[in-house]
Amino acid sequence: MISDGGAIPIIGGTGALGFGLALRWARSGHAVVIGSRSAERAAEAARRITDAVPDAEVEGLPNDQAARQGPVAFLTVPFRAQSENLNNLREVLEPGQLLVDCTVPLAAAVSGKATRSLGVWQGSAAQQAQEMVPEGVSVVAALHTVGAPDLGDVTVELDEDVLLCGDRKVDKARVARLVEAIPGLRAVNAGPLETARIVEQLTPLLISINARYKTHAGIRITGLPEVDHWS
Repeated sequence: MISDGGAIPIIGGTGALGFGLALRWARSGHAVVIGSRSAERAAEAARRITDAVPDAEVEGLPNDQAARQGPVAFLTVPFRAQSENLNNLREVLEPGQLLVDCTVPLAAAVSGKATRSLGVWQGSAAQQAQEMVPEGVSVVAALHTVGAPDLGDVTVELDEDVLLCGDRKVDKARVARLVEAIPGLRAVNAGPLETARIVEQLTPLLISINARYKTHAGIRITGLPEVDHWS
């Protein structure tokens, strides 16, 4: 079992969302491992992080090696690549690890519109991920509504919520601590993993809104009490 030490592995970390997360976590002092199918692309992304954050603790590795580097791994690939990546990680992920699935089943995966979503037999991309990971690995769904352009632009001050879906509160609490290590993001407990089928639908909705208003709007849940919901 991988201990609670180590870095934050980001599978597909050379993409816009993964790279933006890596950059923000590096600025917050967290060690990050960027994963990619290409070792060269992973290393190049790591160099870009250190160019922007000279004291960053960041490394670029192939996805299978990256996934072993920390207890909470983030999957930030497009939906069309989700199954392939999960198949490749079957012999890599270990019991006790968490996989944070950020996948959205957009119709763009099959040359459709990004403002439409695809039906997933299991109910959601996150539930599909839970079916595919090895026994003992839990999936939490998160980060579907945070725009990659804003994450990757450190001049933008974030101010939005991240909805977490998962079947165990302790798992969501671990993910919440990492989410809230990025200034301006607040983690919100959105319920069990099956709720991801609703949360994933917010992404095409936001894409549609942002296209109309030419902005990068996110989600904010109002009226929540100011208490530590994760303890």
